Amino acid sequence: CSPTPMKLRDAPSACPSLWRCLPCPPAELRLDLVLSSGQSFRWWESSPGAWTGVLGGRVWTLRQDGDRLWYTVYSEEDEHEEERDGCSAKAAKLDVAETDRILRDYFQLDVGLSALYHAWGSADPLFRKVASDFPGEAAPWSIRDGHSTCPASPHRILSAGVRVLRQDPVECLFSFICTSNNHISRITAMIERLCQAFGRRLCCLDSRPFHAFPSLSALAGADAEARLRALGFGYRAKFVSGSARAIAEGLGTEGLCQLRTAPYAEARRVLCALPGVGAKVADCVCLLSLDKTEAVPVDTHVWHIARQRYGVALGGKSLTPRAYQEIGDFFRGLWGPHAGWAQAV
Repeated sequence: CSPTPMKLRDAPSACPSLWRCLPCPPAELRLDLVLSSGQSFRWWESSPGAWTGVLGGRVWTLRQDGDRLWYTVYSEEDEHEEERDGCSAKAAKLDVAETDRILRDYFQLDVGLSALYHAWGSADPLFRKVASDFPGEAAPWSIRDGHSTCPASPHRILSAGVRVLRQDPVECLFSFICTSNNHISRITAMIERLCQAFGRRLCCLDSRPFHAFPSLSALAGADAEARLRALGFGYRAKFVSGSARAIAEGLGTEGLCQLRTAPYAEARRVLCALPGVGAKVADCVCLLSLDKTEAVPVDTHVWHIARQRYGVALGGKSLTPRAYQEIGDFFRGLWGPHAGWAQAV
């Protein structure tokens, strides 16, 4: 870190001129639930109620107070000037309209949760019972046996305020390639090492460095696989570097992002052709970064729920590709076009 690292701002009372807020009631967003849910691995509870992480190539601290979502954005090291009373002499070079837009897009705040909950509850008595009688019931994607099953949370997830993030497709794809057979704490540590080794350094807060997510070209480098293995990525190193090369030589970053406008089946097919990407990882990426709200990631736990709690008749006694598709189709038919969101809550 630089000789005079910036200080972390954990509340609007710290340098109030550098904080902004959006109207956002807890029923529409709960930072503590969404940012710890395993959808993204770049956020850290830097102090009680304050979440610091990297979004859009900038470092942010977020917190909620009543019906307001507060945020502050840190300047990069090459923009940094002397601090006075713990406050940077100038804020990050982003205007308020742009930072508001970035946050609204990331949390998809234009999607109203209350209408969705009503629709899901009307269509599904079991969902309605869970949402009203058992608000602390864990979501189907929770961590089981210490392993992530896509989006995962170590906490019991409340229905209200849990929503799906809209992430950068490159970051989302390569993060979820790392989730297979992995603990959520280990995934977070792996992504941190990945960013430190391959990403651009953004700033240093209280002696903690923050880095941007690596570019596609950085992950596609000739020595990337060897470096990833040295970082403890194991067999995933081949998948990360292989997928990066495949995209760089084919779709490109722009083409990957353009899958947002492609039909769900087409986006899923393209993703499943990449090294290390199976149906579940593809569905996670479709749901969390490619605007495919109907994508329903299925694991063995969801398979059991479909059979035991919903009475879905499936052939065979294991999660075959056919059973995977049938379960996804069942929940899409039950919950509608935002079926992936319904499973998340």
